[in-house]
Amino acid sequence: MRSMRENDSEEKLIFERSRPGRIGYSLPPCDVPATPKENLIPAYMLRKEGLAFPEVYEVDVIRHYTALSRRNFGVDNGFYPLGSCTMKYNPKVNEDVARYPGFAKIHPYQPEESVQGALELMYTLQQDLAGITGMDAITLQPAAGAHGEWTGLMMIRAYHESRGEQRTKVIVPDSSHGTNPASASVAGFQAVTIPSTAKGMVDLDALRAAVGEDTAALMLTNPNTLGLFEEHIVEIADIVHQAGGLLYYDGANSNAILGITRPGDMGFDVVHLNLHKTMSTPHGGGGPGAGPVGVKQRLIPFLPEPLVVKNDQGHYAIIGSRTENHGSEGTGSPVSTHSIGRVKAFYGNFGILVRAYAYIRSFGSDGLRQVSEDAVLNANYMMKRLAPHYNMPYPEQRCKHEFVMSGSSLVPYGVRTLDVAKRLLDFGYHPPTIYFPLNVEECIMIEPTETESKETLDSFVDVMIAIAKEAKATPELLHNAPYTTPVTRLDETGAARKPVLNCTCG
Repeated sequence: MRSMRENDSEEKLIFERSRPGRIGYSLPPCDVPATPKENLIPAYMLRKEGLAFPEVYEVDVIRHYTALSRRNFGVDNGFYPLGSCTMKYNPKVNEDVARYPGFAKIHPYQPEESVQGALELMYTLQQDLAGITGMDAITLQPAAGAHGEWTGLMMIRAYHESRGEQRTKVIVPDSSHGTNPASASVAGFQAVTIPSTAKGMVDLDALRAAVGEDTAALMLTNPNTLGLFEEHIVEIADIVHQAGGLLYYDGANSNAILGITRPGDMGFDVVHLNLHKTMSTPHGGGGPGAGPVGVKQRLIPFLPEPLVVKNDQGHYAIIGSRTENHGSEGTGSPVSTHSIGRVKAFYGNFGILVRAYAYIRSFGSDGLRQVSEDAVLNANYMMKRLAPHYNMPYPEQRCKHEFVMSGSSLVPYGVRTLDVAKRLLDFGYHPPTIYFPLNVEECIMIEPTETESKETLDSFVDVMIAIAKEAKATPELLHNAPYTTPVTRLDETGAARKPVLNCTCG
């Protein structure tokens, strides 16, 4: 087992490095007549006192911020087993492709004739994602997963309204991602929660009792957030469709099914994909992301505009009733009067789309299937090794790309899941997701992804086993962990109720 560098905590503030008279730049003498700033800027806009900037050499600045950057944790410098997030390594070839001048230096207002390559990429990506998901058409506009959820729900709402139906409720399982009920609310629906069975599946009887004439949709991910495949998905789809509702697929867990099964074949009508998860584009740090949405045939008229299309002459064009005419003749023609309109400026986060295209094309259909098979294998291997040391709420079932376990067996020793997560930091690991899903007591959710080696998995598992043993032998050790990080155990209640929102430096 390894430990973090303890001297990381010794890094000073940039103001503590400051010494009077030090500068980080040198400019030549001014070769034009100087004009007093009072002649250029109104007096009321001028500061009465100078700014309290730190006075440091250039090398001080570089070393300070480089040291801070080493405190950041990401997939390039460590294992990131964050369940439900698919924090996989991002191949650098995707970054190279996204930086090609033909992609990186174009502008969305250029004439279509000058960006045919970019339009071809988007059109081809639409076709690829439609094939992967079993959908009939794709929009690339949504900027992230939750944005994709809202977009899909707005199309569902428009579909029902076009039929003269006022359906007001969206059903979500109790293990669903929190964005599901939130997106339903933002889209103007009421979220209705139904329980899971003891096996972690959708309770079919509860679903039958919940559906009715007011049901707009069921939001579901498969495998679900417990890492389990909904065995009765076809029956679930029939129950919802017979009530007149639609099925929405939350694509957060798509890394488990690539090339194996497709939401469209399960009975789903709408699906979003998280390209920043499944298709290995940069993830975290505030974005950008991409959450393309696919639909079945009956929902195509409601897709956001503009759309990228290909005509009989092999020319790629942008069409839509709500897009400005900045390209060749014909751009701006309507696709459908039922479209929900634009949901993102231009055509989505193009740089992320390029990376996803490169990822898909690098692997091909067989490679994508292996991605999911390896992810599932890694998760089941870890679950098997950890089973003797932590509670497994669903011991008789194989997981898919992720699994949940519980720290409840450590509670009698005075140790909770939070303590386990904090202790992991001392060994240089980012903790897995904890306390989600909410229907598993003291939940720990682990997703290894397909990019990690057996050595990495074994090292992490060994640490988790060691922590479980520590919890039973010396529980007080875990209560104050971590010990070696720049910031140790925080008073989380105090931080939440009495946050310090400003800082006076200098």
